[in-house]
This record gives sequence, structure tokens and C-alpha cells, in this order.
Amino acid sequence: MAELIRGLNAEAIAAERAAVETQIVAACQRAGRERSDVELLLAAKYVPVEESGKLLEAGVDLIGENRAQDLVARAQAYPGSFTIDFIGALQSRKVKLIVPYVRLIHSVASESVLAQLEKHHTETTRVLIEVNVAGEEGKAGVAPSALDDFIARCPVPVVGLMTMPPLADDPEQSRKDFAELRNLAQGRGLEQLSMGTTQDFAVAIEEGATIVRIGSRLLR
Repeated sequence: MAELIRGLNAEAIAAERAAVETQIVAACQRAGRERSDVELLLAAKYVPVEESGKLLEAGVDLIGENRAQDLVARAQAYPGSFTIDFIGALQSRKVKLIVPYVRLIHSVASESVLAQLEKHHTETTRVLIEVNVAGEEGKAGVAPSALDDFIARCPVPVVGLMTMPPLADDPEQSRKDFAELRNLAQGRGLEQLSMGTTQDFAVAIEEGATIVRIGSRLLR
């Protein structure tokens, strides 16, 4: 379980967010993209629910949750204050818990989750399919070769794709995987690409990311 960061400072969060914003703008310029093409999502797994107000003070209202119980707790404690996506590994038994509160689920990748979405989705449920682009053994995600069949069987609208490339010291090592995800999405008319975290979000933006997930770097 992630170790929570306590004593957050709204001004420090806002300052670091501004620094990240500068990098996002630069990456968009290099790629010939509009800044409005990319959303900055704060991965909130390190933020205690009771300190969520610090995020709001810092101007953060789009967050991603890794754990279903944290998502529900934060949504209920701050009703209507945050737009929340689910970005973590999704257990099928937790689908019904998060569906009422999420804008997007980024990590749909199993038959059991599809079955639960069939039972518990709402009119506004939208998902991204997690793709194991690099073919890492034992890693979550649909194989690219199985993607079309998986999308066809999804009971709710699929609006995009997500991937987590192999851990690498050099962000450039992730570029080929980000480019492959972009190609998979473009070939299927999918607009959302959730890819890129603290260490490689600039490369992800250059390769087409529409949502980047930044966590502990923003938390001060």
C-alpha cells in the first residue's frame, strides 16, 4: 500500500503544478499540438482523503484513483468537487462501487470486469482499454492482437486506450510503446490516450497522449 503524504501545502502543490505545466506546453509545441489537447491528471493515491482540500486550494480538480475504496471515500467526502477517473488495477468485484463516481475507467482489461460492467454500468459509463503494448509477461493489459475482439465485447462505450510501458531509466525507451498505442487508437477511431507518468509524460505527449498521470511530483 502506498505511503500517504501528510501535511500537504497548497501553495507548493500549485507551484510544482505550474512547473509541470511549463513542460506540458513545451511538449505540445514540439509536437505541433494545442495545449488544450492534453489533460493533467493528478494521481491521488498518496493523498489522504482528509487532506483533499489542499488539492482544491491548489487548483487541482481532476484526479485519478488507484483504489476503489479511496475513490468512494473521497467522492463522498467532497461531493461534486472533483472529476475522478479510476486508473489502478481494477478488481471485478469493485466495479459496482466505482461506477457511480467516475468519469472514465482507464484500466479495463479482463473478462470478469466486462461481465461486471454489463451488470452495473450507467448511462454515463465510459472506459479505456488497457493494452499490454510491450507484451510483458504477467502484466495486465489486452494484447494488441486481441484488442478488436475485446472492444467488440465491451458492454459500454470505449473512448480510448491506456498503457504502462516497461520501467525504464530513459524516457526515450518508452517512445516506441507510446507510438504503438497511438497507432492502435487511431486505427480504431479512439480519441483518448492515457499514457505517460512523472518520468516520461513529455515523450508521451509528443506521441499523442491526451491524459498524463502525474503523482508524487506534485505533492509537497
